[in-house]
Amino acid sequence: QVQLVESGGGSVQAGGSLRLSCLASLYIYNNYCMSWFRQAPGKEREGVAAIEADGRTRYKESVKGRFTISKDNAKNTLYLQMNSLKPEDTSIYYCAARPCFTFTWSNEYDYHYWGQGSQVTVSS
Repeated sequence: QVQLVESGGGSVQAGGSLRLSCLASLYIYNNYCMSWFRQAPGKEREGVAAIEADGRTRYKESVKGRFTISKDNAKNTLYLQMNSLKPEDTSIYYCAARPCFTFTWSNEYDYHYWGQGSQVTVSS
């Protein structure tokens, strides 16, 4: 069954903003830690941002100061606010969930659940 449902992708010009949403099942939302990954054509999938059980956030260095990961507990929804977008941010973005006890956050093999992917295209 589908347990992570993404929305909010689209196309913007460089410097613009988008907000991605990931609606999670109650079980996943309350028992896992969640992250955003992305994969551009011809490139490996990479971790973009994570939010841990204590609320600590983690970011890929290249998106620090531009992207913000957050959660709305009332809506069991994960967000990725993306500002000052650059063409190199163009990717398919995935939300994902992993057990919270992992030593790192950006190893894709730690993740048990994945969203369907949302295309983000940034033009120059």
